[in-house]
Amino acid sequence: MQPPQCPSFKILKMAARKILVLFGSQTGTAEDTAERIGREAKRRHFQCKVEALDSYGVANLIHETLVVFVCATTGQGDPPDNMKNFWRFLFRKSLPATSLCQMDYAVLGLGDSSYPKFNFIAKKLHKRLLQLGGNPIMPVALGDDQHDLGPDAVIDPWLLDLWRKILALYPLPSGLNVIGPDVILPPKFTFQFLEADSGPIQQEEVTREAPSELHPFSARMVSNQRVTAESHFQDVRLIEFNIMGSGMEYVAGDVVMIQPRNAPEDVQLFCDLLHLDPDKHFVITPTESNTPFPALLPQPCSVRHLVSHYLDIACIPRRSFFELLSYFSPNELEREKLQEFSSAQGQEELYAYCNRPRRTTVEVLHDFPHTTGAIPCDYLFDLIPRIRPRAFSIASSMLAFPGRIQILLAVVQYKTRLSKPRRGLCSSWLASLDPQNGAVRVPLWVKQGSMKFPADPDSPAIMIGPGTGVAPFRAAIQERVAQGKNGNCLFFGCRQRSKDFYCQAEWEELVKTGLLTLFMAFSRDQEQKVYVQHCIRENKKLVWDLVSQGNAYIYLAGNAKQMPEAVAEALKFVFQSEGGLSTSEAEEYFATLDRTHRFQAETWS
Repeated sequence: MQPPQCPSFKILKMAARKILVLFGSQTGTAEDTAERIGREAKRRHFQCKVEALDSYGVANLIHETLVVFVCATTGQGDPPDNMKNFWRFLFRKSLPATSLCQMDYAVLGLGDSSYPKFNFIAKKLHKRLLQLGGNPIMPVALGDDQHDLGPDAVIDPWLLDLWRKILALYPLPSGLNVIGPDVILPPKFTFQFLEADSGPIQQEEVTREAPSELHPFSARMVSNQRVTAESHFQDVRLIEFNIMGSGMEYVAGDVVMIQPRNAPEDVQLFCDLLHLDPDKHFVITPTESNTPFPALLPQPCSVRHLVSHYLDIACIPRRSFFELLSYFSPNELEREKLQEFSSAQGQEELYAYCNRPRRTTVEVLHDFPHTTGAIPCDYLFDLIPRIRPRAFSIASSMLAFPGRIQILLAVVQYKTRLSKPRRGLCSSWLASLDPQNGAVRVPLWVKQGSMKFPADPDSPAIMIGPGTGVAPFRAAIQERVAQGKNGNCLFFGCRQRSKDFYCQAEWEELVKTGLLTLFMAFSRDQEQKVYVQHCIRENKKLVWDLVSQGNAYIYLAGNAKQMPEAVAEALKFVFQSEGGLSTSEAEEYFATLDRTHRFQAETWS
């Protein structure tokens, strides 16, 4: 498709006040920010569409005159799942350098400066759009999760500048003013409640498509086994699902996505607070014709299904939640507090109230009873985001467990200053399911992981997996053993041999048969704490021989706090002490391993 000539588009710009907001979002922050920009565009009388990058027909980009991109960076500098196809298309070498010369654009990045490739995707996107002839109207913005006020510290001033620039290029039509913040915008959908005899809920269509987020496979849970001692503070489960008949296949390093549900007691509390009958049925109608229906929501739908399966009432609400909530408040005190929480000046107080103690949406609604009782149902989709799927490293190989998927799940539970313990939505839901009490089904699908294990049967694999970080390595070891690959070396760390040594019998059997070399770090079994990085230093000769002579690949998985940096330092120590490299040479050697994918890491916070 040849791009149109630029001059004619300059004339069109004056006539059409259209703005497209495209987002790539993994955890929902970029989507929330994109929706905010969309609302601000509507207040300035723009025709505006907000869409995930992979939902948008990317070939149409040559016709767009004004686009704002909001994109997160995930993992090791990767694009979010919902912009990967767009990313591949945009970097085609065949695209002409004038492809986007009619397009004014701005890029807003969301990242975390504790990761090495901070906002890598936003920076690279900005540069690529420039290469294709796009006209940047703003410098790329780099929001940072590590800032005391989060990404809003960058977003707020950047957006003020953005709208100044946009209104200079695309002035308001004569006689129109910016719609003020005292006016509420219309909802995305309107609800129509049905009579009691409206009939059964429409069943989800049976599809032959490969399982995906839009078409998850309802897998039967086969077993849910605790693998830590009952006396241990951390509840960790080995859970198995039957995926026979799904058509799903996976290899070591892949992940399974699981769509969780809200706890029944939270669903009931939410319905009580909003005076909703959970058994009432409704249908929804979009207020704008181009608004897509919520994915996987049946029509008609029960309130119970909406709240248990779709609305993320257990998430920590964002600033936009408080802003919208303030419009509904009939109580002056509550309204003032909500307005303060949604203002730029109130972000420190909002952080102290909501983020630091990890207060959930349903708990906030409980704290603002007058306002909550006045929320119109029509605004539920604007107010509360959908429940997002959770990713788990697959902890089994299809070669060892055909037709099965196993995961190693740490049940998230911790204390804050709130009296009720904080619980992870997905891990708590999965832990509560007992397949011995009847059939239990869980919606899931498989996704390609970022870790790739060596195809060469002679290449050893050094796997460093403390805690549940060992999950992908259990899959890899099972797979490599089944393929007859030697050189399997595992560094595993946990607290105590007697309490959280996951899969102990399995590892010991493989060691006995010579198929695995195992190094263990039990951090609390002696006075001096011992971690995996200490084991790497102690076994420096073996590690160096495997890497330098055996062409080994090194893999790291686990918590992203101090561990990855400590392991990297331990490896550089090995390169210096055994390889005779200088400090700078060891740094370069490590960087080369990273660049050539002989060092791969998958960490999470």
